[in-house]
Amino acid sequence: MKSSLSSAHASGSRHLPHVLLGSGTTPGFHDRDEAGRSLGTRLLPFRASSPVILGIPRGGLRVAVGVARALGAPLDVLVVRKLGVPWHPELGFGAIGESGASVIDADVIDMAGLDPSDTERVIRQETAELERRIRSYRGDRAPVPVRGRTVILVDDGIATGGTVRAAIDVVRRRGADRIVVAVPVAPPHTVETLRQVADEVVVLRSEEPFLAVGQFYDEFPQVSDEEVARILAGSQRVRMPGSENDPVDRTVEIDLGPIRLVGDLVIPAGAAGIVVFAHGSGSSRHSPRNRSVALALNDVGLATLLLDLLTVEEELDRANVFDIGLLASRLVDTTMWLHRQPEARDLRVGYFGASTGAAAALIAAAELGAGIRAVVSRGGRPDLAAPRLADVTSPTLLIVGGNDRTVLQLNREARAMLRCPSQLETIPGATHLFEEPGALERVAQLAAGWFTRHLVSDTDAVASRPSPGGPPRSLHGRAGGPHLA
Repeated sequence: MKSSLSSAHASGSRHLPHVLLGSGTTPGFHDRDEAGRSLGTRLLPFRASSPVILGIPRGGLRVAVGVARALGAPLDVLVVRKLGVPWHPELGFGAIGESGASVIDADVIDMAGLDPSDTERVIRQETAELERRIRSYRGDRAPVPVRGRTVILVDDGIATGGTVRAAIDVVRRRGADRIVVAVPVAPPHTVETLRQVADEVVVLRSEEPFLAVGQFYDEFPQVSDEEVARILAGSQRVRMPGSENDPVDRTVEIDLGPIRLVGDLVIPAGAAGIVVFAHGSGSSRHSPRNRSVALALNDVGLATLLLDLLTVEEELDRANVFDIGLLASRLVDTTMWLHRQPEARDLRVGYFGASTGAAAALIAAAELGAGIRAVVSRGGRPDLAAPRLADVTSPTLLIVGGNDRTVLQLNREARAMLRCPSQLETIPGATHLFEEPGALERVAQLAAGWFTRHLVSDTDAVASRPSPGGPPRSLHGRAGGPHLA
């Protein structure tokens, strides 16, 4: 088996590593709980990036609990196993992890005189134990999604670093954007090694002599498999009070009184926010571009609702397709409907609008105020919402193709009218439909980052929700639903 360290190093070079070190005399902590609280305090600057906390079992998960609580972040376990020399198990010649990750130290193999049959036997044994622990800890639950997210890997301490390097490789394979290794204790030489493969390393105490992790704790008992499973089961119950915390993936009918709209609703387990899509003229909820972005949002744990804001009959009248006020009012009504659904009523709401749908999203956001936590526009026409742009309070991201020059200028002018936090991102070489290689992937990445920041993060003030009893009083309707002037 070949070490995957080189590939992890290549991925890790995207960010400048930074190390925070502490010093002092041993012991450093009363127990793992105290270490977790101290580490969580040190990691508070990462809270704004809405990280996922992954504890390395068994003892690392006990520390990770304190970190997750301090940062208000989702908690999961990342299972890795050290590969120990058969006659000296404490001496590791590598490590394996979920998703087939492995780190092998050829120098230790040579020094210990291990032959291939020895290493393969240990790998088979540890692979079986790895799979057993995954089943024991998670049961049938899927791992918390990490694609596009900042991941903080937590252990109760690091000696040689082989296990953590395998963990880093696993997380890289799962698509994490940034990996932070955070531990209470580690020797200086191991910290320097980890700096080469992690984006950041945070250590509270790093000093010599370093004989064992346990020397830094007054109390350092074994953590059982049952305790790990119990911690994880508890962490799954913090979302969506009053409703089942099961994934949702179905087509829904949205009853708006005189008409019914059709939408595709996906809610990953543990979702904290939902993004409602408003497509542009000539498109539909089946748009492959919007669906591609929606899948990327689902991968980072966000729910999505793709819907058609007009009925099939209404779409036959081209005047309706360009009636931005009508589309916006339907978006407002759909948001009210969402807050009446048990599986979605506790989710923070954002809007993703494309083309004319972006104008509708901005007008709806102006109407609902703090009830909409974020807006993203892809190749949008925010200029069509010009009379209401100054009323938008939701943080707004405008994404435009660099070669879509007319729309780019319209977005620049529209952004100048916005008073909310806003950002304009251009995709070099992209045209209006983002059909160029890599263009749509970049849109999805930008949107996932924006919505994760504003829908998942607890650093923003909790948004007030629109009343489920009906639309704001300033909206007065016609046969097709309330119409915005």
